[in-house]
Amino acid sequence: MEIEGRIKQLLAEQGGEGKNGPWRKQEFILETTKDKYPKQVCISTWGDVIDELKSYDVNSEVRAHIDVSSREYNGRWYTDVKAWRIDALQQAAPAQAAPSQNSAPMPTSPDASADLEEDDLPF
Repeated sequence: MEIEGRIKQLLAEQGGEGKNGPWRKQEFILETTKDKYPKQVCISTWGDVIDELKSYDVNSEVRAHIDVSSREYNGRWYTDVKAWRIDALQQAAPAQAAPSQNSAPMPTSPDASADLEEDDLPF
């Protein structure tokens, strides 16, 4: 799955020692920007993906490739959103300025300017 938006907040990196060795985890808040009502999603990253995350600043537009999983513990369900890759969103290239439809062509001769002035259309 993918989710796109703006990084709203970078939370502190966490780490520790587990039975399989050292581990690192960092979470960030992503705010969707394409929805009518933007949503905030807490996404966690692990291991080398943390280094990808550190290359972005708050307010960077990114696409996060995610896995969503839920697990039950003591009768309650917990859902994790884990990013396995983070990419920068490409900014759209600025559109070339198109000629305005409301602008009249520039007169090229004195007679042409007289024609423009005598036009009695109401619009």
